[in-house]
Amino acid sequence: MNSTVSNLFSLLCFALVIGLCGGPALADEGPSQQLAQTTLTRIEQWNDQIKAVISVHPGLMNHAAQLDRERRSGEIRGALHGVPILIKDNIESNGLPTTAGSLALAGNETGRDAFLVEHLRNSGLLVVGKANLSEWANFRSERSSSGWSGVGGQARNPYDINRSPCGSSSGSAVAVAAGMVPLAVGTETNGSIICPSAANGIVGIKPTVGLVSRRGIVPISHTQDTAGPMAANVRDAAFLLNAMTVFDPLDSASPKNQLVFERDYTTALKSKGLQGKRIGVVRSLTGFHEGVDERFSQAVADLAEAGAEIVDDLSLPQYPDGFQAAAYDVLLFEFKHDLNGYLADLPGAASALTLEKLIEFNRQYADTELRWFQQEVFVKSQAKDGLESADYQKAVEWVQSFSRAGIDDLLKEHGLDLLVSPSNGPAWSIDLVTGDKFLGGSSSFPARAGYPHITVPMGFVHGLPVGLSFYGAALSELVLIEAAYGYEQATRHARPPADFGPWLPAVSEYAWNQDSPVGGVISKVLAVPTMVGNGARCEVAESEEGESGACQ
Repeated sequence: MNSTVSNLFSLLCFALVIGLCGGPALADEGPSQQLAQTTLTRIEQWNDQIKAVISVHPGLMNHAAQLDRERRSGEIRGALHGVPILIKDNIESNGLPTTAGSLALAGNETGRDAFLVEHLRNSGLLVVGKANLSEWANFRSERSSSGWSGVGGQARNPYDINRSPCGSSSGSAVAVAAGMVPLAVGTETNGSIICPSAANGIVGIKPTVGLVSRRGIVPISHTQDTAGPMAANVRDAAFLLNAMTVFDPLDSASPKNQLVFERDYTTALKSKGLQGKRIGVVRSLTGFHEGVDERFSQAVADLAEAGAEIVDDLSLPQYPDGFQAAAYDVLLFEFKHDLNGYLADLPGAASALTLEKLIEFNRQYADTELRWFQQEVFVKSQAKDGLESADYQKAVEWVQSFSRAGIDDLLKEHGLDLLVSPSNGPAWSIDLVTGDKFLGGSSSFPARAGYPHITVPMGFVHGLPVGLSFYGAALSELVLIEAAYGYEQATRHARPPADFGPWLPAVSEYAWNQDSPVGGVISKVLAVPTMVGNGARCEVAESEEGESGACQ
């Protein structure tokens, strides 16, 4: 596109956002500064109640001002230029400690960005601060409370603050759901993006392992770990995924075929994306809650009505004897190896830490760190041998091959494009004494396979959000986004929690529409965030009772 046409489209987007969306006229403070101030106001207003945010970057307003200066000079870094984003606090971000929620790392300011965060900044995103999380990404105790950390306290579900936000990307999901920020980054080993996204009524994408760099992220498992986008809608999540995917030569899982990093995930945002899709319905992952089953059956009917060809009553293979123990062992082996390697690479005094020393730290500060639950996962991991162990080698080969074959064989046998099943059950009541009450979900097969997985709101059970999972073969994100977006547009189940919000979409639907003749072009040059001022447009969500305006 030539520069004249690009500038015209950029001006069109600006007019749509500032004029039609109810935002203020351009003033001395540009839109990025206004967005930053709105975000800070909402964090100050609500964070004591829901504990979504651990820290705010001290240079936030200066960074916002710089992005506004760039905008005024015509230097637009990308479609999300100046949009606020929250980073899960196991991901390094220059200027803030990276704590993984643990007091042992409370002073761990590395002075560097994770490779992922560096790329987000280069794409123009405005890093607000760090999101709370389940401490150590929920890999410390077998009876933990999701969303609790020694640094951040207990994060709470904004749909019912007495209920769990799930985890481990708890604060990321809560902050988006409550309208603090339009975008957040989470991480997942098994369910840590999908479960909190579904439980908090938002969209989460767990990409194929390696598609997003893990360098600079506190690890659990190099075979399963990935970061991923979390947003109030599929459109914003797809734009964020574009900004997150870049080849990292120092990440061993990064696909060697670098053409995959040239994909534009916004091209999959087609309102009729379900038409012609052959979708397998995995009923073997249902039955853990009757309310979820009702919503899921309706979702299957909605998929069919929107043009999908449904292949129903499918089952993923049952786990063989010993498989679950082997899958746990893989994480225990890899956690000790990967965490010790990460810690040794930290600058300053933190580089002397090891898993063994962290166990001792928790014992020394048991009144705070071990007040509610213990560290038996740490202890079991410390007891494991190295990755050269025959037990590890056998376990990791079995877990990966079985999980991948479970999905791949089902897709191939029935000629399917993707699979669907419920993401989760309704959020359970927070119980710091006895821990989580997880009922069921769909995360384990795609997580252990390293395959992509998306959750989209599919309605409410007793007022609590539940999600619909879309998953498939490795690097099938484009197919999954087409289906997820088509379902979202056909059903519009999402709505913000009554006591928070309104939601603040990162990309204006007025200024972008993939189905229009100029939609794909505008998506490339959209350079003005939509959450300007209190009157900014938000999505119109369809509740069980009908449409309701999500923004006043």
